[in-house]
Amino acid sequence: MGAAREIEAENAARQEKRRENVAERRQRLEKSLESGLEDTFPASDAINIVQPPPSALDQRSRTPPTTRP
Repeated sequence: MGAAREIEAENAARQEKRRENVAERRQRLEKSLESGLEDTFPASDAINIVQPPPSALDQRSRTPPTTRP
């Protein structure tokens, strides 16, 4: 029975952490939206809060250069 309670406690901790992560993500999104609104005010066009996927060039710039012997 002790193992079952440990597993339940671990699951509860994971769920709480997941809720915190969702809340943090939501807060970052709100800050990003607010910043976008401030940067474009006053304007008639709505802002876009969705980021485009990284391009091939972005992918290459993220990988560290290989070193040759």
